Amino acid sequence: MGKTTISAVWSELLAQDGYEVLAIDADSNPNLALAFGLGREELPTPLIEMKKLIQERTGAQPGSVGQYFKLNPKVSDLPETYWHPVGKAGVKLLVLGGIRQAGRGCACPESAFLKALLSHTILQRQEAIVVDLDAGVEFLGRASVLGIQVLVIVVEPGSRSIETANHIAQMAQEMGIAQIAAIANKITDPSQVDIIQKQLDNIPLLGGLPYSLSLPQADLNGVPALEADAEIVRALTKAKEKLFTLVDKELKIEG
Repeated sequence: MGKTTISAVWSELLAQDGYEVLAIDADSNPNLALAFGLGREELPTPLIEMKKLIQERTGAQPGSVGQYFKLNPKVSDLPETYWHPVGKAGVKLLVLGGIRQAGRGCACPESAFLKALLSHTILQRQEAIVVDLDAGVEFLGRASVLGIQVLVIVVEPGSRSIETANHIAQMAQEMGIAQIAAIANKITDPSQVDIIQKQLDNIPLLGGLPYSLSLPQADLNGVPALEADAEIVRALTKAKEKLFTLVDKELKIEG
């Protein structure tokens, strides 16, 4: 259980609250659809794998080296074309995927395509948008950062995970993300939440999620994360409410 499970459950909870929700899977190993309970035969094809589409929009052949391509390809029509309804509350799922090849960085048609699509959905659309990203913020472009209200980092009880969370938060702040929060995961003792909070560098902690044996079993059986563990859902509901308080506070400061 981790960021993908949290993204799925929060998307469902937001939809139950009456929001129009667009859940975006931008992980290089996209499996957010599985967390919504879709079977493997139902999994959407990630847009990053649609080479013909990328070539049409960027003017360049994906995978080729040393070619010119559009840095801002047209993508505004793609969400409605490629999203999929998931969950009981009517969440819309858009599977972008991510670039898996080492060393590809930003200088390729695929990256330009993904950044343009992510920026468009965050900046131009009116839904509540939940994005399941790769660990880290390197993929985020400057444009998409402008529309992010809060970045939530999932941290586990352990010094390496806490240090990684602090590093991600520092990078996010340098990129211009104003509000950063964290959520503790796989907690086996309540005292771990306090220890994690003390070691986070000025990052508010939204709460702690207990270690769950039900979630892996549910994942194995194709059960949606929302239905897998009632205690986890209750904890994420409280964390969502605390998240809203942080966002409202930030908006008041800006106003």
